[in-house]
Amino acid sequence: MCFSRNSMADQFIEFTRDTRFEKRLRELKTIQVMIGMYCRHHHLVSEGLCDDCTALEDYAKRRLERCVFGDAKPNCAKCVVHCYSKDMREQVRIVMRWAGPRMLLRHPVLGIRHLLADHKKIPVLPTKRTADIATDN
Repeated sequence: MCFSRNSMADQFIEFTRDTRFEKRLRELKTIQVMIGMYCRHHHLVSEGLCDDCTALEDYAKRRLERCVFGDAKPNCAKCVVHCYSKDMREQVRIVMRWAGPRMLLRHPVLGIRHLLADHKKIPVLPTKRTADIATDN
């Protein structure tokens, strides 16, 4: 049995990555790791997360998915739009204050990338489409 070189080349598909959501996925992974570290230490849960931390993680995930900046979003601490409710923002702040310094030891790549993202330029808030339509008329 003989295979021609062309028939083998036709079987391979070029690998491409979808980079549109890469930054938000990394930020989601960072917040999940931080919440997990905090929950294991403070709530003494052996596996998974407690109910409060699960709710906080789900809330953070929804906020990331619906961010108006998309993948150009800054870290939440430097964002001009505060999409977290006041009580959830305070919970995340408590978690990050505790887990942030420990991230450099336990998850150095995520921790350093999160610190580097703090120094990136803050994007301008996108304008509303309805305002653009009203000015055209």
